[in-house]
Amino acid sequence: MRPPQGIIFDFDGVLIESESTSNRHLAGLLTEFGRPTSPQETLSRFAGLAGADFAAAVERHIDGPIPDAFRRRRTEEMHRVLAEGIAAVAGAVEFVRSLPADLPRAVASSSNVRWIRTHLQHIGLADAFGNHLYSGAEHVERGKPSPDLYLHAAAQLGVPIDQCVIIEDSEVGATGAVASGAVVVGLVAGSHCVGGHADRLRTVGVHHIAESFDDVRRITGL
Repeated sequence: MRPPQGIIFDFDGVLIESESTSNRHLAGLLTEFGRPTSPQETLSRFAGLAGADFAAAVERHIDGPIPDAFRRRRTEEMHRVLAEGIAAVAGAVEFVRSLPADLPRAVASSSNVRWIRTHLQHIGLADAFGNHLYSGAEHVERGKPSPDLYLHAAAQLGVPIDQCVIIEDSEVGATGAVASGAVVVGLVAGSHCVGGHADRLRTVGVHHIAESFDDVRRITGL
């Protein structure tokens, strides 16, 4: 591929190992509240979703409204990991730091900007994206799997979407990324990417699969 004129990163599962952490916690909670669920099942059902879309998916899974105690436990877990931090995906920090200084770059995530900004600080990338941190819950009406968040990020960068590369790890996110018209690299470097994860990303149409950030560098020429 031609070197991109802009690069857009998903966040959870691409830059930090939050998908593994979150899905283990979510699976434990669902099981505790009477709906036995494995971490792999929560990954396939809920990865890439946030806000009302996540809540609706959980309610479909448990066949009823989400208990207040469940919401409280999820909130407590969010505060815990915000305070303690989550490890970076292997190679992520080094890759971002190696990008050309003049290459426009953004984060486009289903998570809120507070979450993104706090964890960028934890992994030492607080200054890496400037103000180009975009949330599907805060910046667009339709989050992933709609392409709207990616289109918004590219517009804010001032780069046509078809000249951008998007790094995604979830089927939900990759679906929207492909629909946006960008070149999409499906990253399977996170510890949650097991059990045919790359094949599932291929199914939704990603253009390339990267098993590591070294692969991302090779594929993009960056």
